Amino acid sequence: MEPEKTLILGLGNILLQNEGIGVHTLKELEKLDWPKHVDLLDGGTGGFVLLSLFQEYKKMVIIDATLSKEPEGTIKVIKPKFAKDFPKSLSTHELGLKDMIESAILLGKIPDIYLIVISIHPEQIMSVTLTSGIRECIPDIIKTVENVISGISES
Repeated sequence: MEPEKTLILGLGNILLQNEGIGVHTLKELEKLDWPKHVDLLDGGTGGFVLLSLFQEYKKMVIIDATLSKEPEGTIKVIKPKFAKDFPKSLSTHELGLKDMIESAILLGKIPDIYLIVISIHPEQIMSVTLTSGIRECIPDIIKTVENVISGISES
């Protein structure tokens, strides 16, 4: 049996410094070889335009910044089943990931989601460059993505 179609989705606003960590990480992930059933996509700041992806893929790995009480650079993997399972404040996107999940639930079809969140400071300046502390997290985020993908492929 073939593995299920999986999407790695990097989210974030690259104009707001560390808020763009999901997109910056995705750019690094694109340099690696991935199994045929795995697609990669820069989702930018999201929006309902991405809603169709929830219908197209069976499994999604989403990389995004989060505003939490954890130290900056903390990486967590969350496997939410409902919108309420997402962190209280994911990021500063115009339309939140929670909103997209709730919309997908209303449409009646939601993939297995693995959310990789990276804690950032709530105050971000206008800059397309990550701070050195967050940039240094990218190899660990990549390892986390690889571990999640290998776990998905084995199941």
